[in-house]
Amino acid sequence: MTSQSMPRFAAMLLEGMRAKGHKVEVWAPEPKFYKLPFPKIFKKWLGYIDQYVIFPEWVKKQVKKLPVDTLFVFTDHAQGPWVPLVSNRPHVIHCHDFLAQRSALGEIPENPTSFTGRLYQKFIRKGYSKGKNFISVSEKTQEDLHRFLKSKVYVSEVVYNGLNRNFYPQNSDEAREAFGKAIAKDLSKGYILHVGGNQWYKHRAGVIQIYDCWRNNFGGEIPLLLIGAEPTEKLRQIREGSAFKRDIHFLSGISDALINSAYAGASVFLFPSLAEGFGWPIAEAMACGCPVITTGEAPMTEVTGEAAFFIKKTVENSAKTRNAANVLNSVIALPLDEREKLIQRGIKNSRRFDSEEALSKIEEIYKVILIRYK
Repeated sequence: MTSQSMPRFAAMLLEGMRAKGHKVEVWAPEPKFYKLPFPKIFKKWLGYIDQYVIFPEWVKKQVKKLPVDTLFVFTDHAQGPWVPLVSNRPHVIHCHDFLAQRSALGEIPENPTSFTGRLYQKFIRKGYSKGKNFISVSEKTQEDLHRFLKSKVYVSEVVYNGLNRNFYPQNSDEAREAFGKAIAKDLSKGYILHVGGNQWYKHRAGVIQIYDCWRNNFGGEIPLLLIGAEPTEKLRQIREGSAFKRDIHFLSGISDALINSAYAGASVFLFPSLAEGFGWPIAEAMACGCPVITTGEAPMTEVTGEAAFFIKKTVENSAKTRNAANVLNSVIALPLDEREKLIQRGIKNSRRFDSEEALSKIEEIYKVILIRYK
């Protein structure tokens, strides 16, 4: 399953700016060459023709027809190859994370990049480096952006993502009953929850390792639920190798309403991510009244504020895995009054991520950019 973060963000911008009275058009390459009846091995290259040969020529023609006060919005810096097409016009580039860029430069050993992958990321960087106006989703992302840019920019701002669905607290017992009924499992005693895809940085294998360590050392019996993409074969093998495999469940295709209940009913949300651009699930879990454990590094620490418990990265490190299991047990064993205080801090913290407020901040930055080009 492909990450849904970018489509969700683009849809939020589109709908939000239209609601504020702005005329918005969406431009994207059309799969013309890609649809030709060629063997599958050629499809990727045919797609590149659509993206980097046909689409740029179309854009050049369209740009000439538009008023000089048109703002060109790139919803992700990965669209960098197209930035030079409008670099002399009002434009802005939204930046979410630079994990692929950092990996291509050898900064992230957990995610080695092929030779062609490194060339592609260089191509992207060359493109967005022609930009002058940027909005980052976190201070960590902005920090990475500034390291990669060689020229001076006009605007560089940080606007945290807004929750684009209505996440809210529920009675935990009722949420467990509703969610348990939907997935045909007894969740009355609680459960450990993770939400995320199979991207390397989500570290789903680490979630299972921490869970195994907790079960072995503390004798806990509540299940582990991992909501997201269908697991890879490697993840299936890790689960099969667990002594507690009957209590480890991968769940896909869960509706928005049920995900809200999943968060609200969880004993704890375990998110040992190795890296992020923002970390949507952290804010979602907090908004639903779920205690959060995550990696104690930016940008996770930016999103959580002081409303979460932190662990260290657990990649192939048994000592850190044991430490994470200790933290997991301490949160599960919190006295009710302390748990409630933690939940309330999380709910209060999640209010920082209001989609309307985020859209208003973005709109003001757009206006500032347009003024610079008058």
